Amino acid sequence: MPITVGDVERFEASRGRLEAIAYRLLGSASEAEDVVQETFLHWQAADSKHIEVPEAWLTKVLTNLCLNQLASARARRETYVGEWLPEPLLAGDPMLGPADTAEQRESLSYAVLALMERLSPNERAVYVLREAFEYPHREIAEILDLTEAASQQIFHRAKKHVARGKARAEIDEAAARAIVEEFLAAATSGRTEPLVKLLTQDAVAIGDGGGKIPARAKGFQGALAVATFLRGLFKPGKAKRALVGGSPDVYTATANGDPALVAVLDGRVIGVMCLEVTPQGIAAFRNQVNPDKLQRATRTWTAGGHGEPLLTAF
Repeated sequence: MPITVGDVERFEASRGRLEAIAYRLLGSASEAEDVVQETFLHWQAADSKHIEVPEAWLTKVLTNLCLNQLASARARRETYVGEWLPEPLLAGDPMLGPADTAEQRESLSYAVLALMERLSPNERAVYVLREAFEYPHREIAEILDLTEAASQQIFHRAKKHVARGKARAEIDEAAARAIVEEFLAAATSGRTEPLVKLLTQDAVAIGDGGGKIPARAKGFQGALAVATFLRGLFKPGKAKRALVGGSPDVYTATANGDPALVAVLDGRVIGVMCLEVTPQGIAAFRNQVNPDKLQRATRTWTAGGHGEPLLTAF
């Protein structure tokens, strides 16, 4: 039977939550949009009169579509060129979803999204539904066709896998800007020592170019190696300008709730570097430069307001 206006309205009322769940599960905004659209097609084909709780039905369909996607994604990631990082979302993007509690903010962070690649599809689904969206284990069990006890066990296992040795620092927007400004001052000083002082001893730097933008196949590890790399990254040079097509403006921002640098050239975001900040210092730099993973960031950037650039790079 044809879908009614009421059916469409019920689906649209859930779209934002569905997109946020799918993004956390897949680490990709574009894939999340596709899965939500596929969920709508299932909703369109269903007899809504027999669906008692549309939100639960839609969540179950979406989650299982994401599980199928994650299974195939594992095979694709094995042939991915270089390091794989999630698609970053800039502040103000509705796909970020809930960030009211410390647990929700933690589950959204770029570091945790990257770490969730270690989890099995089921572990990832349980972790996201419980930690980020506060679903009770009874409902998670129904969504994933598990027992409630199994859901609890999977959640505890997933949390253990995602757990970090360093606690993430909770910082506000002003503090994030201060951290980024201090980092940029050190990175553009031409010296390694100021950078080393800002880093943890086991700091890492990872870049994702997707084979389209040059990025090191394996990240840098250790404060000195990372500091040396970053000093070189921010050193002006004709080759860098030629590579990106000019001299990008660099802004401070937040991405996935973390302090970030956003490089913008001719109104297009060409790089987002997320800083993982801990009480001990900056523990990681994750730099997304794959143009396929920056299209949504560009849309968010051009739609929102932003201040003056901190510097013009290269």
